[in-house]
Amino acid sequence: MQHAFPFLTTLAVAGAACPGAARGAGAETPQPSGQKHRQPPILLIVTDQQRFDAVGWCNPAVVTPALDALARDGVRFTRAYSSAPSSTPARAGLLTGLSPWGHGLLGYGRVAEHYACEMPQLLRDAGYWTLGIGKMHWTPQNATHGFHATLVDESGREESPYFKSDYRKWLACKAPGVDPDATGIGWNDHAAAAYALPEELHPTVWTADRAVEAIEGYRGEAPLFLVVSFARPHSPYDPPQRLLDRYADREIPGPAVGDWCAEAGRLTDPRQDPQAPYGDFGEEYVRRSKRHYYASVTFIDEQVGRIVEALRARGMYDEALICFTSDHGDMMGDHHHWRKTYAYEGSTHIPFLVKFPAGAERVPAAGSADDRVVELRDVLPTMLDAAGAAIPAEIEGLSLFGRGPWRPWLDLEHATCYSRDNYWCALTDGRWKYVCFLRTGAEQLFDLEADPSERHDLAADPHFAATLSLWRGRMVDHLAVRGEEWVCDGQIRLRTETMLYGPNYPGK
Repeated sequence: MQHAFPFLTTLAVAGAACPGAARGAGAETPQPSGQKHRQPPILLIVTDQQRFDAVGWCNPAVVTPALDALARDGVRFTRAYSSAPSSTPARAGLLTGLSPWGHGLLGYGRVAEHYACEMPQLLRDAGYWTLGIGKMHWTPQNATHGFHATLVDESGREESPYFKSDYRKWLACKAPGVDPDATGIGWNDHAAAAYALPEELHPTVWTADRAVEAIEGYRGEAPLFLVVSFARPHSPYDPPQRLLDRYADREIPGPAVGDWCAEAGRLTDPRQDPQAPYGDFGEEYVRRSKRHYYASVTFIDEQVGRIVEALRARGMYDEALICFTSDHGDMMGDHHHWRKTYAYEGSTHIPFLVKFPAGAERVPAAGSADDRVVELRDVLPTMLDAAGAAIPAEIEGLSLFGRGPWRPWLDLEHATCYSRDNYWCALTDGRWKYVCFLRTGAEQLFDLEADPSERHDLAADPHFAATLSLWRGRMVDHLAVRGEEWVCDGQIRLRTETMLYGPNYPGK
């Protein structure tokens, strides 16, 4: 296997089985064979629920100078998606380098306690010191998946026995008696307010503080693999007031409303359901939520700037591989939809930025845009490629090094969530998107080049009958490998029961 860095020595045989598959997360890391390896530091920055256009390089309404600067040093992947757009299945794909069918979590459920291939374990096996900071959203919540250590912020979620997040423990010591939820907005509410506590207590700052401390204090001889996972801009939309003030006079775009979505907007008063997944609450409500959401992104951007400066101060920035992305998007009222789990761009299309190490070969030019259709599963093989480690044969993602053959289209799906009919599979090549609803058999077809906001469903337009037939056939081929439960006699079968955990889910 040719690696991105000609001076790297391979640590394993290309195409080998996952080296961590037979060991537990606490197993000793194999030591290199005595040869010197110049492996780059690797930093993965993940936000929660950040849609593709909530960055300055894509949307002038959003203030993100640090990310814009990182983009000038890196590559923007303009057709990047989250194949299963809710937190846990998206994070399972990021963790394993697999598609939803590959890792077996087809909707919002539990990330398995152990997979054969796991990002932290594989990097650890390749000789890295592995540290995870921020939101992980794993089950059990203190699982490590091969990290040497984690410091987690789970937004108050306490789902494992005796668990309390490191952020909440820190807050209880830093400001005893202070209510971390004093802003008064629920975790899935789409209302918005300024953060009620001093901003240095905000989990966004806590996550960056821990990351900066780790970079400044790192003294290990092994290269550093660091994951920094912010719990925002996911609701609550609660930025500091000073950042809201920066958006007071900015032009905030209203929602995109398709000619196909009238039924979704029947609820008109958000007070009837502050977490409503569907509702037409008016343009001003959308703009208010979006203003706070954008300000939350700017707050994260400030922290990213601090992390980058810490890397520069340690002389680690130039040689580092830095990946920035999000687990999924946020509909923000588009088509009267809120939150995520939908096939539409606001939910599935995510920011995706890679700064490659200085001197890396077979990579796009710094500051460029890349139109390959990429997905979260591609992060892990890219890291392994940079590290000079083998990419296990079972990983479905593709390394972003090189410009060889690429996938012609990408699969998307999500099991039933929010409503019975929101159970779908989709395909996209970045130009076209085909959606098939598995309960009803309804189809949608969007021309993303001519109609990037998906305002016009072309499935019933006779002018696009051939295109619809082409993509339907591709979906049949895609689902046929799942067996006759999914495709019979060349036809997609309607599903009366939801499959949340597929046959590839560990323990099935």
